[in-house]
Amino acid sequence: MLKDFRPVLGILLRFIIVYLVLLFSYQFYLNHYKEFGLDPFSRTIAEQVSYLQNWVGCPTKLYNDVPQEQVWFYVKNRYVTRMVEGCNAVSVMILFVSFILAFYKGKKTFIFLVLGLAILYIMNVLRIVGLNIVVRDYKEYGKIFHDYIFPAVIYGTVVALWLIWIKFFALKHENS
Repeated sequence: MLKDFRPVLGILLRFIIVYLVLLFSYQFYLNHYKEFGLDPFSRTIAEQVSYLQNWVGCPTKLYNDVPQEQVWFYVKNRYVTRMVEGCNAVSVMILFVSFILAFYKGKKTFIFLVLGLAILYIMNVLRIVGLNIVVRDYKEYGKIFHDYIFPAVIYGTVVALWLIWIKFFALKHENS
């Protein structure tokens, strides 16, 4: 009877192992930078958001709040939002990588992972830019965009990528 469930158990075990390894590695990374304020990856995203907002004509500066481990976005002469570690979408990327590797299919797995992570990274930067603009110019909609609209965008992107992976790569027979 266990033989029937072996493929499913293998997928589940791979998912759990990859997820836990990535999660603990990420936590180790965060602990290493705790005394320096916001971690370098999150800071890089904040700088790219600031650059993009300046490029589209939305003057933005960053303010480092080291003790609170955050960076404030100073947009059009007003502090509007703050970047904390949770805004960098790493937890979403860890889930994405764990799921894709659970359905490992050789070299194409890594190609899809790189492309998928690039898409998630870009979507996250655009999500933060959008949130800064909404909060600055349409403050009354800030909470709904922060709590519902933009999380739906980033998680929706993950689900769409998972569905593409399953439909076109993971479950596709090699001979067809």
